[in-house]
Amino acid sequence: MSDCCKPGPVVTTTPACCASQPPTPVQKSRPDYLLWGSASIVAVGYLIHLLVGGQSALPEWLTVMSSGAYELINKMWWGLLMAVAFVGLLERIPRELVMSALGQGGTPRGVIRATFAGVLLDLCSHGILMVGTKLYERGASLGQLMAFLIASPWNSLSLTVVLITLIGWGYTLAFVALSMLIGIVTGLIFDRLVARNILPANPNSANPNSANPSSAANDDSLQEQANKPVWPQIVSALKQASFTPKGLVALLWDGLRDSRMVFRWLLFGIVLATAIRAFVPMDTYQTLFGPTVAGLFLTLLAATIIEVCSEGSTPIAADILTRAGAPGNGFTFLMAGVATDYTEVMVIKDTTKSWKIALFLPLITLPQVLVIGWLLNQG
Repeated sequence: MSDCCKPGPVVTTTPACCASQPPTPVQKSRPDYLLWGSASIVAVGYLIHLLVGGQSALPEWLTVMSSGAYELINKMWWGLLMAVAFVGLLERIPRELVMSALGQGGTPRGVIRATFAGVLLDLCSHGILMVGTKLYERGASLGQLMAFLIASPWNSLSLTVVLITLIGWGYTLAFVALSMLIGIVTGLIFDRLVARNILPANPNSANPNSANPSSAANDDSLQEQANKPVWPQIVSALKQASFTPKGLVALLWDGLRDSRMVFRWLLFGIVLATAIRAFVPMDTYQTLFGPTVAGLFLTLLAATIIEVCSEGSTPIAADILTRAGAPGNGFTFLMAGVATDYTEVMVIKDTTKSWKIALFLPLITLPQVLVIGWLLNQG
């Protein structure tokens, strides 16, 4: 037998050669039942509608659920594909460039820039979640993350045009401006709560109070980087990028892999939304969404229960405004869907590893949404 089995003062790091020590068993990862179960239901519903459509032979609830899955997937696929591409692209962008684009974390300027970045990105509410989580991993402050997510869900350029055709320029511009206001205020509040140690800071961002001198020096360099011009860095990054077919496939694959967490809750949300459509008539909601305090709270309740992507929430909100004559309720439906959306809450929890941060999202945003909704109804 080899000498490696004998006791001695020297500890070897080579593989054990003693037959008495069994190998460590390899633990298999558990299947993601929520992801694959929801994906299967959505896929079956989509195929049913594609193959048989609205034939009367099917039960009514199955017809509604399958048509809902078909409609939502057809509306959301391009936004999700763009989101996957953005996530893959952000994986390749240096952290310093991301910090320069968003500005310095924990500052009003950084929150405002994050708000405008969210408005300009043409992505659906669930697609924006993928990009937001990647920005957080790249060092964005908690306030920047919240401002980015709140201001962006239905404010994409394409949906803004759709909303203009449905409710006109006046209400559309008012909704955009007010949602940005909520995003900025919420971002500033979150950064303030982090500064007071009520909420944990982003561990990926700069920490000026670090006791490690080398870490503090690195943090100082990141703070300086956040104030550097963005465009020269973007040009430099584009020159180094690979635009070959192989590089683009790798970009999409990395984006898809990093978006797994969001897809899990998104697909479950589609299942829930189509089930509500099948078993709770939408006409019942529309008759109750009048411009009253009770109607406002019923709208909040509906927005909390009904899980739809921004493409789905926009026409519903427009219908509430035009048919029920309640612009505040329409705005509340758009914004409260973001603030109380369980998909967003769960993704924030998984990203930040904090239930406290996730639950503070509705706690801070809902009072603002309800007050603005009430004021819009009074006007």
